[in-house]
Amino acid sequence: MKIIACAALLASGTALAGPLYPPFGLDLTAPDKSVRPGDDFFEYANGAYLARTSIPADRPTASRRLEMTDRMEANLHVLLENAAKALPGTAATETEKVGAFYAAFMDEAQADRLGATPLKPELDAIRAAPDRPALAQLMGDAPRGLYPSLFAMSIDSDLKDPSRYAVYLGQSGLGLPDRDYYLKPELAAKKDAYRVYAAQLLELARWPDPAKAADAVVAFETRIAEASWTKVQQRDPTTQYNPIAPSALPGFAPGFDWAPFLDRAGVAGKPTLIVAEKSAFPKLAALYAETPVETLKAWMAFRIADTAAPYLSKPFVDAHFNFRLKALTGQAEQQPRWKRGIRAVAGGDCGVDATSCFGTLNWAVGELYARRYFPPETKAKVAALVDNVKLAMRGRIERLAWMGPQTKAEALKKLDTYTIKVGYPDKPQRDYASVVIRRDDLLGNVRRAAANDWAFALNRSAGSVDRGAWLMTPQTNDAYNGSLRDIVFPAGILQAPIFDADADPAINYGGIGGVIGHELTHGFDDQGRSIDASGALRDWWTPADAAAFKARAKLLGDQYATYEPVPGFHINPGLTMGENIADLGGLAIALDAYHASLKGRPAPVIGGLTGDQRVFLGWAQAWAGKTLPDAIKQLTVSDPHSFRKFRVNGPVRNIDAWYSAFGVKPGDKLYLDPKVRARIW
Repeated sequence: MKIIACAALLASGTALAGPLYPPFGLDLTAPDKSVRPGDDFFEYANGAYLARTSIPADRPTASRRLEMTDRMEANLHVLLENAAKALPGTAATETEKVGAFYAAFMDEAQADRLGATPLKPELDAIRAAPDRPALAQLMGDAPRGLYPSLFAMSIDSDLKDPSRYAVYLGQSGLGLPDRDYYLKPELAAKKDAYRVYAAQLLELARWPDPAKAADAVVAFETRIAEASWTKVQQRDPTTQYNPIAPSALPGFAPGFDWAPFLDRAGVAGKPTLIVAEKSAFPKLAALYAETPVETLKAWMAFRIADTAAPYLSKPFVDAHFNFRLKALTGQAEQQPRWKRGIRAVAGGDCGVDATSCFGTLNWAVGELYARRYFPPETKAKVAALVDNVKLAMRGRIERLAWMGPQTKAEALKKLDTYTIKVGYPDKPQRDYASVVIRRDDLLGNVRRAAANDWAFALNRSAGSVDRGAWLMTPQTNDAYNGSLRDIVFPAGILQAPIFDADADPAINYGGIGGVIGHELTHGFDDQGRSIDASGALRDWWTPADAAAFKARAKLLGDQYATYEPVPGFHINPGLTMGENIADLGGLAIALDAYHASLKGRPAPVIGGLTGDQRVFLGWAQAWAGKTLPDAIKQLTVSDPHSFRKFRVNGPVRNIDAWYSAFGVKPGDKLYLDPKVRARIW
């Protein structure tokens, strides 16, 4: 089978002929030639595309990346519809379970008949809880079910001993996208809408005096926000690593009933837990102790209904949409049910609707997707490109003038330890044999799938770390760099314009090459540089090199602080620093890799464009898109990525070759004097 855009096939499975964007992989109808490249490179590369592209009513964004997701979801739609046909009475195989889960979601009439009934087990347990210890015990079920908690729990490799797993505890409890939504006057209207939403769900759940309860819930969460660390504070891994014995938690953070909480979660027997936001824990525990039990119960009831709402009757679904998507992002219409069904079963990108990442059969769907739409030949092609980009990064580190030989040797050692994972895992990542999936129990399916995920994590935590494990499913349209020095490029992101097997190589180096370089650079950004070649949290930098890095990062951060995606909302360089460094490093590394791939030959001129121009345009077109203002505000406050326009304009103006490629001169709006261009990796 001929592979086009890596996985960009028609829903029928039929391959396309030639690159998705003819004649050589770049959309030649997208640029706006009336814009000078040096004034706004994002608009120059994409202006005509943006002008003709409308944001659909059922989305807050229209973008090339979402077009990739649409193609992938069309393929998933076929897979899930086929799996849902002619099911036996009891789903036994993974394919049957996927089909039964999807069929349960698509049975809207059944959901409407049940109303709030599926919430009964959790709501009855909350009502019956006699005191705070009983509520803390229910919170211990949060990792495996619908219950909320003031403290989030996860299991990952130990940052001080990467050979074993550790249990991490972090602050939690907020239902809005960020603490700023509770505390900043410019977001007060969103907080008011949240209060209305809480009252709606509590009324639907038949909770007593829902309006009064909603006021208490929002006031409680506001106090949680006041006690919580900012997202910028959370970016420092050294301050987030605080080992503590479970028995010491009551003394460290008195007021919360730790014993029943840890026991119910299944981690009470662990010798050590890792606390993240250390100074927030005592405040949150004290808040728990002084908050009336009835308020705690109302908060838990509302948050359960909020998590479960997409799987319930139409009034719940509508209330959830009207707040989570319409009020927060400006999205005008709900997406079709089949698209929501795909995310319910296959998982999502954890964006504005985090419920899409909870209680799924995502790995079972991933196996079906990879088997049908991502042949091994494509995996090999991308792996070869990865090797070229990795080699280019080695060369850049070796040539760094600002870094001394001692730190440089450690950086190269770390680079050599990276494992690159492409397309799909070579072995199953989950066992769903014990998960009961029923066509008539949608929320029960979600509960049981979530419980299976937590059981998997608990069981794995007793052994040594599996470096072959994946944290992203094949159908994910994203990439990942983990603390284990593993970088994942799932099949879902390996589509045009990010990667097209039939495109000109320069376009692919600008697209997937830039993404590969981006992920590699994350291992050396302001967070990643704290991790050494073994994957351990350790300072391997000389003081002089660390100071030089920070000065260069600050130069980049000062640039981004001037960018204003929407009036009144500037990019926060403290929040976005890691992604900004990775974008700059990734694109520069990709350009070097493209040059190396020519093996001394001159780059061909294609369509009147030089090789360097095609690399930069490949990067710029990969980020093309437009977003509603409310959604931009949410992203600017809570997302560690800078808004898409500045993921293009921000890096290019710091790369000398871009100036040469497009004749950018002093007086152009993006022009930077060479002395103030940020040069890091």
